[in-house]
Amino acid sequence: MDKPILIDVAVFERLGALSRSERAECLLALHDLREAFGRPHQHTGLSIRKLRAKTFECRATIKLRYLFENRPECLYIFALADHDEVQRMLRTGNLQ
Repeated sequence: MDKPILIDVAVFERLGALSRSERAECLLALHDLREAFGRPHQHTGLSIRKLRAKTFECRATIKLRYLFENRPECLYIFALADHDEVQRMLRTGNLQ
């Protein structure tokens, strides 16, 4: 699919708080996401999972997940969260 990626400011802030190695791993995952989204056999390592109609998650690191929306013009990354934070967002309906 190779859509452009649009990243929310909150994700950049969260990335900035990570260690250098975690940040590098997260950025590599973004690169892989852009290439693999829409190609099911290529995204096994990213663990892309559909959460809502247009909302997905994928692995950024062992502990963190990107939450993103598949928009017609781009993949919009709106959160970088751990498992508990993702579950809380799902329960409260606080997803894009």
